[in-house]
Amino acid sequence: QVQLVESGGGLVQAGGSLRLSCAASGSIFSINAMGWYRQPPGKQRELVAVITSGGSINYADSVKGRFTISRDNADNTVYLQMNSLKPEDTAVYYCNAEIRVVPQSVFHYWGQGTQVTVSS
Repeated sequence: QVQLVESGGGLVQAGGSLRLSCAASGSIFSINAMGWYRQPPGKQRELVAVITSGGSINYADSVKGRFTISRDNADNTVYLQMNSLKPEDTAVYYCNAEIRVVPQSVFHYWGQGTQVTVSS
């Protein structure tokens, strides 16, 4: 059984910062990419940032220069440092990870989501 547990969401004023964390636990052989997605109210889920096990990173254009993704491979944890937050960053943020529970198979797992609300 694999679980992704997120923390760090909350309410912040525009221009403020938040740091999200997501820890993977359970029967894990290895983890490939880890990333963050978000779903604004009334909209579809979208990619925010992703980081591979080798450290390659991609960001959505809307967060480049403001958000930083990082990971601790020893702790199976991924972080999202969010600075200069804007009201349009308001969304439920979800952690995602590509996890091998056995060497031959890769599955995508999702966290439960954490609410980020940015007030103007």
